[in-house]
Amino acid sequence: MKFFLDTANIDEIRTAYALGVIDGVTTNPSLVAKENVSFHDRLKEITAIVSGSVSAEVISLDAEGMLREGRELAAIAPNITIKVPMTAEGLKAVSAFSKEGIRTNVTLVFSANQALLAARAGATYVSPFLGRLDDIGHNGLDLISDIAEIFALHDIETEIIAASIRHPVHVTEAAKRGAHIATVPYKVLMQMIKHPLTDIGIERFLADWEKAKE
Repeated sequence: MKFFLDTANIDEIRTAYALGVIDGVTTNPSLVAKENVSFHDRLKEITAIVSGSVSAEVISLDAEGMLREGRELAAIAPNITIKVPMTAEGLKAVSAFSKEGIRTNVTLVFSANQALLAARAGATYVSPFLGRLDDIGHNGLDLISDIAEIFALHDIETEIIAASIRHPVHVTEAAKRGAHIATVPYKVLMQMIKHPLTDIGIERFLADWEKAKE
């Protein structure tokens, strides 16, 4: 499984990317707005750090507007991926972007049928939202399993991004169920690094080292 960082905070991106485990970034205008910087300027900063896919979301709801925005965003850097909502207009835009060689990430996916349609339209990635499904009493991880099974059965190359990750268990289970990528908040990434037994082991090592020096 590959890891994307779900953030617009440039310090978080620099810190996480330095770990050598981050393959890309997903972001959106709402996240960028919290950083008090323009969307385009922040995308330029991110793509200067991250060599992998950087998802940039359009805000238009019609295909024509999505295409206009997406082409402008794609011109910022060659590793920009256009994030498009899972709607009929979104599918039209994805199909057009695909023909133009522009990569797309279809977001707000909540069913296997939506994922299949997005893949057939030419999406590079589909993003099922695990946490939001869990919020309404559905098992978001089951959706990952369904999509992965369908994609494997039909040799579909579209990659599955497990999104709306709330905790490290989501990551582990999404990996087991066939997600190609997990896009995680910085907090979850840091939680994945930590384990109490690791901390205890380090403390014991340091204590033994101090005794050995005496």
